[in-house]
Amino acid sequence: MPLRDLLLSPVTASHRLTFVDPVRVLRSAGHPEEFDLVERVLLAQGDSWFSIGAFPPGLTSNLLAQMELTRSAAVVNCARPGIQLAHMTDTSTQQTFRKLLTGRFAVKWDAILFSGGGNDLIDAASVGPNEQPQLRLLATQAERGANPASGDDYISKPGWQTFESHMTAVFDALVSFRDGGINQRVPMVFHSYSHIMPRPAPAGPGHGPWLQPAMDAFAVPTPDWLAVSAALMDRLADLLARLIAAHQAADPGCELHLVDSRPVRLELGDQKETGPSGDFFNEIHPTRDGYTKLATAWRDPVDQILR
Repeated sequence: MPLRDLLLSPVTASHRLTFVDPVRVLRSAGHPEEFDLVERVLLAQGDSWFSIGAFPPGLTSNLLAQMELTRSAAVVNCARPGIQLAHMTDTSTQQTFRKLLTGRFAVKWDAILFSGGGNDLIDAASVGPNEQPQLRLLATQAERGANPASGDDYISKPGWQTFESHMTAVFDALVSFRDGGINQRVPMVFHSYSHIMPRPAPAGPGHGPWLQPAMDAFAVPTPDWLAVSAALMDRLADLLARLIAAHQAADPGCELHLVDSRPVRLELGDQKETGPSGDFFNEIHPTRDGYTKLATAWRDPVDQILR
């Protein structure tokens, strides 16, 4: 590149997030020294995509650890593996997050990042075929017929209605909790999940796999596993988008945002592999490279919010 063009071209900074322990924030009256070294402060809550995706934890990474933004930012991460959206403000298990978000110990954040809904979906999909249709996400062989035409045909219609009602209630409660204190209308950023290949690849002893046993329990033919998994993830993404749109219609200043992970083309794991394969370390958790790819989808929308 000619020197003149180099001098005139815009310089885009790139900053990894600085992690600050939530307990330290509370002990420092909401202002640890790290906050003085960055331009923005973020609160994060969520599941294993924001925390631990394998055992031992050092085997893989997470979305936040691979995220780079134009502005320097500190993130206070309250996420933990297995947490459901329904329990992200639980009074018994999420006291630190609740204190940091609202109440007399709360900090005024520049944005709140969420990774949630995936565990709710997987737990619902894990309910067996002996339960009533409204209590499970997958349809039995008798319910779906002899020749399902798509992944959606494997999903229980009354079961999805139950799940949608559940997710709507907990999503509304989460937004209401944010708006109950000094962080009212502070931007909240959610994300959809990429498509996942069901396969016998656990995160560790006693931790997964998750979708593959459900496919076996409902006698889903192996060639259709990916189509069913993709249909579930697409429905969850659509549901999150509709929930956000409903809040925006009622309150244009609600500051709810969705990062869509699906356009980021992760290499799916091999259906027969029991360990790392493609961009996935196990069945539902990406590798470090996979998370790096996903993190690129966050940069522009979060940069725009933090301006």
